Amino acid sequence: MTTSDLKLRIFREIDSLEKSKLEDIYGVIMNYINGQRDISEWNKLTSNQQKGIYDAIDEMDAQQGILNETILEKYRKKYSHD
Repeated sequence: MTTSDLKLRIFREIDSLEKSKLEDIYGVIMNYINGQRDISEWNKLTSNQQKGIYDAIDEMDAQQGILNETILEKYRKKYSHD
């Protein structure tokens, strides 16, 4: 498979995604690109911290995560001074 073929396959897959999944894949791609530039922060983490991140990724992959909006709403209600 040529580079052009691979790019076209990736484009077609991405082009068929719904908006929320498109935003997710954008985040993954940007994290990958940015992560390739500087991994020194990762190397500064302890093995327990790295394991915790891997565990969190596994939970998200298993749909066990909590949406950011859910957390924000919870704490907005809790700490609202209205």
